[in-house]
Amino acid sequence: MTQRLATTPFGRRPMTLGMISSQVTARAVPKDATVHKWHVFQDIKDARIALGATDRALAILDALLSFHPDTALSGDSELIVWPSNDQLIRRANGMPPTTLRRHLAVLVECGLIIRRDSPNGKRFARKGQGGEIEQAYGFDISPIIARAEEFKDLAEAVRSEKKAFRLVKERLTICRRDIAKMINAGIEEGVPANWGRVQHAYQAIVGQIPRTAPRQTLEAIAEELEGLWAEVREALESFVKTQKVDAIESGNGRHIQNSKPDSKFESESGLRDEEEAGGNVADTDNVRSLPKRELPLGIVLDACPDTLWLVKGGGGIRNWREFLAAAEVARPTMGISPSAWEEARTAMGEQQAAITIAAIYQRQDQINSAGGYLRSLTDRAKAGKFSVWPMVMALLRAKLEASKAAGNGAETAAVDLETAGKVVRTESRLEISDALRRSLNKPGRGS
Repeated sequence: MTQRLATTPFGRRPMTLGMISSQVTARAVPKDATVHKWHVFQDIKDARIALGATDRALAILDALLSFHPDTALSGDSELIVWPSNDQLIRRANGMPPTTLRRHLAVLVECGLIIRRDSPNGKRFARKGQGGEIEQAYGFDISPIIARAEEFKDLAEAVRSEKKAFRLVKERLTICRRDIAKMINAGIEEGVPANWGRVQHAYQAIVGQIPRTAPRQTLEAIAEELEGLWAEVREALESFVKTQKVDAIESGNGRHIQNSKPDSKFESESGLRDEEEAGGNVADTDNVRSLPKRELPLGIVLDACPDTLWLVKGGGGIRNWREFLAAAEVARPTMGISPSAWEEARTAMGEQQAAITIAAIYQRQDQINSAGGYLRSLTDRAKAGKFSVWPMVMALLRAKLEASKAAGNGAETAAVDLETAGKVVRTESRLEISDALRRSLNKPGRGS
């Protein structure tokens, strides 16, 4: 083949500096360079977005490469193909002529092919006497060799970015799943923590995730989620470790005994009547003797049955989450301010504060100031002098005493037996100190 003469496009198509740059790159191809055309084409497909090529343009490039008989392209071989538009349309799966022309121009703009137009714009090859091609007009695919390393580097960068994006998406998915389920487990198992705050923080972070976002944005959000994940995990693990220690101590019979079993809390000024009505007069040291385990939900509902009235639709309370929702409904009905409620949740833990609200709601007709009473109990909780165990036990005993006073019929006797059985079973599970049991057994306690 003789020298290439055509360097500008035929017809109205203008010459651009990009075309000149492609031609310069093509002339710089080493004669000994050899590439596998389909391997390079795969790199081009992977780097398609970085190159600015379209899917249709790549379909046309695939067809153009198929017109070259060799799989291995070398720098010293003939690299011009001259298929007609009809031939290209057939190999491009019936692409419309206007679409074909538009995406051929895209290939030229991306520097993937070079136009070698004849004087009349036709594509053909002129052969000599020996059958060798002397001059060819069509599409020069020499950029496939000249830019092979560039395409490979771009493809590797795109693959690495896709992998990093996939990994950060996986991190986000796993973090979201873990945090949501750990929060549910913490609420269901009664782990002491401000789960309302944790849920709010989780929703705030998740709300930042856009529908489409670059990897860097997702990386920042994933780091925030992982920080919250570590916080929730630490709360659950600390609770599990505490439970194991308590179980070991309970199995060995090592209980903290009260050195002053008859000492009582001093009632806060103006709130003595409310404390006695709620059954919360407890010994300071007896609070330390209480087990660290959480109260079973069934026992709490037996002691505070009025809480069931707060459930929407009149259904029952099946788990701690529904119990916490009922407590949220009870709080404003008793005139307890949001600040008092938040302070109680911080000092006691969300579940313990909800049990306290339910107990106050159960005896609200005997309490003058529910908000002041809750603040008093919150102060005691901050000092480590408050537990919901004696409060719930007192309500159960009050329920038993009330059933005894109602009459001696068979139905009343059955209620007595059931309530007394629950109290006995609960106390047998508590493994509390003798001093606390004597305090709970005092006549008139909790009435």
